[in-house]
Amino acid sequence: MTKAHTLITHPDAPLAARMRPATLDEFIGQQHLLAKGKSLRAAIDQGIPHSLVFWGPPGVGKTTLAKIIASSADCHFIELSAVMAGVKEIRAAVAEAEQVKLTRNMNTVVFIDEIHRFSKSQQDSLLAPIESGSIILFGATTENPSFELNNALLSRLRVYVMRSIEPEALLALLKNALADKQRGLGERNLAIEDDVLLLIAKAADGDARRCLNILQIAADLAETVDGREEVNRDVLEEVLQGHAARFDKGGDIFYDQISALHKSVRGTDPDAALYWFCRMIDGGCDPLYIARRVVRMASEDIGNADPRGLELALNAAHAYERLGSPEGELSLAQAIVYLACAPKSNAVYVAYKAAMADARNSGSLDVPIHLRNAPTKLMKELGHGAEYRYAHNEENAYAAGENYFPEALQGRRYYQPVERGLEIKIKSKLDHLRKL
Repeated sequence: MTKAHTLITHPDAPLAARMRPATLDEFIGQQHLLAKGKSLRAAIDQGIPHSLVFWGPPGVGKTTLAKIIASSADCHFIELSAVMAGVKEIRAAVAEAEQVKLTRNMNTVVFIDEIHRFSKSQQDSLLAPIESGSIILFGATTENPSFELNNALLSRLRVYVMRSIEPEALLALLKNALADKQRGLGERNLAIEDDVLLLIAKAADGDARRCLNILQIAADLAETVDGREEVNRDVLEEVLQGHAARFDKGGDIFYDQISALHKSVRGTDPDAALYWFCRMIDGGCDPLYIARRVVRMASEDIGNADPRGLELALNAAHAYERLGSPEGELSLAQAIVYLACAPKSNAVYVAYKAAMADARNSGSLDVPIHLRNAPTKLMKELGHGAEYRYAHNEENAYAAGENYFPEALQGRRYYQPVERGLEIKIKSKLDHLRKL
């Protein structure tokens, strides 16, 4: 547990820690929350903090903004990490807050980083002190609070969504770090061209901490040229090796990206589909996971409008298993482009869901007598299969008027082919047969 009102760091601390903003004027990004007239900015300016949770990707300033708000409101600040803390630490923080209120007449902000890692019982232990006003809770999470926080706690917090920081703002941050002689790298004789700084800003992928870490490593590897330390493209390329794009393999970003890929295929946009595929591969996603999802897309969104889509998706998955990376990824790209361009039909998907709903909700309906198997003499005597009409013996191999449903569901229609691709012919055939 740490307490702080000022943001003092050791001179040997990482650059990102030394450059941590101490005031709103130094804070970069999040203008959708902090611009004049926004509710959070109004609460800060009035010095009236309220319990909240910051939700956003790493490195966008969740912890920093929490400290700035607490400091501007002259609140005692207690910082916990949900990775290390439990109910015992929460109780100690509440006791400390109550003591501070009695002795110093100050409100206390309890900041819990990674709050989504708390169990239900740990989250429940926060309810009473928030309700009584013993503490003001600030939480920070990279995961969707709707899924990770229980409803009782969520109802007591206001959720603020923090966004990735734009490259232009990160570029300004880098220049400040290079100019700052007290906290930054201003005392060093560094030479970095603006285009190299912009590359760092873009490589940081919206993460201010990552941005400053890249700059610090690059500065440490700088080459001395004519008495100056020079960070050029060659140095930066060496630093950026292994710096993958943000991809959290199971969190919101993961599911947002696979959702974008699926919807691009469904929306017949092969270019966008390829982009999201490459984003996921570049970020470290398992290509076999994408392969499984592509097979699903073939059935869900293309279906019988082009049955070759499923075959191609399966072949692409098999090709990847045989070839591995990076050769096999081209097969997946081929399947994705084909599916995006193929005629679309979700008729099978809709029919499947409707049939499943009936199967679950209609109980254990009997199989009609004429459809039952009759492998024994007794079953034959009971009439099993007696009135069954063998379709191949009928005209057009179709037993017109025959019922294959349980009696209670007779006449159900689940599959409704669309007027696209092969399903045009399927629809025409079924319409003709049903008229018979």
